[in-house]
Amino acid sequence: MKPRVSLQDSTLRNGNFSLRIIPVRSKDAGLYEAQVKYKTEVHSCHVELGVITVTLSPPSPVIESELLLMSCNSSHRASLVETCWFHKEHSGPTSRTFCSLSGTLSILHPAMSDAGSWRCQLRYSDKEIISATFNLQILGFDGPTNPVVYAAAGSAAN
Repeated sequence: MKPRVSLQDSTLRNGNFSLRIIPVRSKDAGLYEAQVKYKTEVHSCHVELGVITVTLSPPSPVIESELLLMSCNSSHRASLVETCWFHKEHSGPTSRTFCSLSGTLSILHPAMSDAGSWRCQLRYSDKEIISATFNLQILGFDGPTNPVVYAAAGSAAN
C-alpha cells in the first residue's frame, strides 16, 4: 500500500499508533491488526475498515443536460434496505432528498443547480447507517437568462 500509508511518527511517543491511508480505495476494506511491542509486553487491537464508493456515470466532469447516474455502494455485509441522497443539506427550496431501494440516482437533465454537495446515506437490515459526502461538478452555462449583453462603444465587453 506504499506510498498511500503512513504512521504519524510525532505521536508515537504519546501512545498514538494510528495508521493513515490516503486515498482510501475499495480494495482497502477489511480487518486490520496493530501490534505494539514494548520490552516484554505485546499489545494488539483490531479495526475493521469499511469503504463507501460513489460512482458517476458518465465519469466526471458531468456535462449539463446529459443523463447522469450516481451510484453509492459500501463494503458493509448486511442487506441494503434503502439509499437516500441529500443535495445541499441546508433547509430551503434548494434542499432536495431522494430515497430508493437501489443505490442509484438518475438525473435526466442535470443543470448547474445540481452542482455542489451531495450525500448518500445507506441504511442496512442490521440498522447500520453509513454515509458519504462528495462535491458534484457540472460543466455548463451559468450566465444571464437573457443572452443579450449591451456594452458602450469603445469599452470592453465580457
